This record gives sequence, C-alpha cells and structure tokens, in this order.
Amino acid sequence: MKTTFGWFFYAYLCGMSDLLSKLEAIHFRFVEVGKMITDPDIISDMTRFVKLNKEYRDLETLDQTYLKYKLLLGNLQSAKALLADEQDAEMREMAKTEIDELEQARPLLEEEIKLQLIPKDPEDDKNAIVELRAGTGGDEACIFVEDVYRMYTMYFKSMGWNVEVLNSSEGTVKGYKEISMEITGAGIYGALKFESGVHRVQRVPETESQGRVHTSAITVAVLPEAEEVDFELDMNDVRKDTFRASGAGGQHINKTESAIRLTHIPTGLVVECQDGRSQHKNLEKAISVMRSRLYQQELDRIHNERAAQRKTLVSTGDRSAKIRTYNYPQGRITDHRINKTMYNLSVFMNGDMQEMLDALKMAENAEKLKGETA
Repeated sequence: MKTTFGWFFYAYLCGMSDLLSKLEAIHFRFVEVGKMITDPDIISDMTRFVKLNKEYRDLETLDQTYLKYKLLLGNLQSAKALLADEQDAEMREMAKTEIDELEQARPLLEEEIKLQLIPKDPEDDKNAIVELRAGTGGDEACIFVEDVYRMYTMYFKSMGWNVEVLNSSEGTVKGYKEISMEITGAGIYGALKFESGVHRVQRVPETESQGRVHTSAITVAVLPEAEEVDFELDMNDVRKDTFRASGAGGQHINKTESAIRLTHIPTGLVVECQDGRSQHKNLEKAISVMRSRLYQQELDRIHNERAAQRKTLVSTGDRSAKIRTYNYPQGRITDHRINKTMYNLSVFMNGDMQEMLDALKMAENAEKLKGETA
C-alpha cells in the first residue's frame, strides 16, 4: 500500500506529462481508499484503518482541486468547440469571452495544484519531542541551552501548544547540560523539524571577565512523536532501571525512586525521564521518547536512501551540521541553509521566530518544486 507521500511522488516519478494525469492518478487512489475504509475487515484492523483514514483526509483537498480543474478544462474545450462550429456572431462573442476568462483562470489554478502536489511529509502533523544539549563551550553552552529553551517555550505559548519537560540535567554554574520536552498541538513537527542541528552563539559570556566574544554551540533534535501504530516497540528488548531523581523538585522527587532509565538492548539506546513525580508517568514518557528515537532512526535510514535520488536544501538529514548563528554583538541571527539574516535578535530570543520558520518552509517547498520539474 502506498502512503499519501508515496502517491505524490508516484505522480511525478512515473513520467506523466501533464497535471491532469497526475491528478487522475491521485483521484484513483482517493476513490480506492474511500472504498477500503468502509471494508469491515479493514475497520477491524485499527492500525491499518487509522493510516488509511489519514491518507483519505490528506487526499481529499487534492481530489476537490482535481474536480475543479477537470471542470475548467472541460468548459474550455466546449467553448473552443463552440467557437469553431458556431456561425452566429453573438454566440461566437460569448464563446470568446468564456475562453478568455478560462485561460486567465487556468494558470492560477495550475500553480495552486503544483503547490498542493508538493510531497507532504507524513510526519508533519505529529506532536514532537525536542531535545537540547550543550556542546562546545562549557558553562556558556549550558547557559545558551537555557536561553534557547526559553525562546522555544515562549514561541510554543504564542502558538497555543502544550509543553511538558520530560528530562533535564542542570549545568555546573547555571543553565542545562540537556533538557528534553514534549510538545503537543496541531502540525507541530512540520513547524519545528527544521530546527534540528547545531545552533552556534557568539557573545561575551557571563563568566568572561575580559569582555572577549566567545563562540559556543548546542545541538537541537526535533523528533516526531511516534505512536504505537507508527513503531512497535518490543518491551522484551528493553531493560528498565529506577533511580532517585536529581536536581530541583522538592522532597518527594528526591526521596523516592521515581526516575526511570530505559535501555534498548539491541541498539544500546538509553532514555531517562525524571521530571515527573510519578514513576508510572516517567515510565510512560520514557517509552514514548524511546519509541520516537527508534522511529526517527528508521526515518533517517529511509531519508538517506532517498537522498541519492533527491536532496533538498533545508532537510539535509545531517543533525551535526551548523544551521544557525546567534551573534549578540551584532544583534543578528543567520540561518546558513538559506542564507537568511535577521537583525532582531532580542525579539527572536523572546519567541518571535515565525518569520524564520516560514522562510525555511518556503525554501524547502521551492527546492522540492525545482527538483520535481528538473
């Protein structure tokens, strides 16, 4: 079974020469999926039923556009036939007027179709797990983790998204060595996925007595939150350990073994969760993070295989790449993937990030369009 993402690619890669043929292929799939989701055997298979329902919703808008485009082409063909056969001057003039109107509407609708045909990442609608880790720069990197954490949480609040800290480890002076959080809401992974990578800061550290500008770095990882239907985690492959949480949290969190450490034996992946007061809640969140990380590894493998055939400007898949610089002396932010510089660092660090996120999305879409039409 092809996913929606796969069918968009299919419409391009099968060598179809016009938009109508591409839309007809998707319409065929839309009708097929519509029949499948009423099949009792499929309804009884919840995993398959959920995936097909999502695919049906994703295809519905495109199918409506297909019907609109097909109607336009049909009316255009009829008007041209009328003009060719009709002798009455008034009728010929009406046909000419209709042809002119339809010919003006056609390129606008075709541009809309091209945008809708841009392959959509099926993970875009998912919730996300965001992990921040201090890199080079020692204490200053830990401080910058806290600054970026604050920046993100202010942006999330402006979007009406819910944030829950899953795990954190404080720095030796201030800030965090690492912090991870779960973000829930609408379309979150699609909005945040371009944040993955190395974020570099250039500024005079609080710990610097000579006033010299230092360069530090942190890493950001944005993972689509995987559900059980996305990735089946075999708990027989997981070792569970409990321990006492460290850091702030009051008497209860430090005196009981509420913190959870999970180890995925086949891969050696380790996940800790200690910020919840309940061991059961921490276990639930740790399983979610582990499932999401393993799911991300599988997605990375698939994306790397596709990269040989198709590579986009923004999503390189390389999470060790330096993607952005925050220069405090100059008050600027530069995203190196799209060469975009903004001189509003103070408001950006207060969560006003939308312009940059929109620019990244536009660059990705433009690159996809260029790749498909090359």
